[in-house]
Amino acid sequence: MNSASVWESSPSPRVRSSFRDSVALLVSFALALGVAAVSAIATTQGVHGWYAHAHATLWNPPNVVFGPVWLVLYSVMAVAAWLVWRAPDSEDRSRALNFYLGQLALNAGWTPLFFIGFDLIGPIALWLALAWIVTLGFVVLATLVVMWRVSRPAAVLMMPYWSWLLFAIALNASLAVMNS
Repeated sequence: MNSASVWESSPSPRVRSSFRDSVALLVSFALALGVAAVSAIATTQGVHGWYAHAHATLWNPPNVVFGPVWLVLYSVMAVAAWLVWRAPDSEDRSRALNFYLGQLALNAGWTPLFFIGFDLIGPIALWLALAWIVTLGFVVLATLVVMWRVSRPAAVLMMPYWSWLLFAIALNASLAVMNS
């Protein structure tokens, strides 16, 4: 059996190169860190505005914790997406990448809604942000489930993000209740 027949017999042949993989990893990081940048801009405005005077729970972490945690989570998410991208073409792979992009878009929308929305429409923004982040939590869970079918290491990498989102949901809920 020659090498050509091995490729032909595989269910989904993909020619890989280290250059192509490197570019894909860079694109994955650029997308995730682009969302991080949007979030950082929105957060900066809110943290020094209404949020600085908001009533918060005792278990609300100091502001300096959020940036590093999110940077690590966005980086790990980028690697997870890249691992899925490297998997053989399949319906599940496409679905996982689409879910990933969808959750990334939802993620990008939550921070401006939460931090900037309060200044625009008041406490109702916190409740809208809560509905938004709960939706995000379900989409991330769906992403994780579909990723599991494609790349278990990728799904495992998404688990800390989902866990942090559950914590963020609780924080958002507490802030909505305490500041309405």
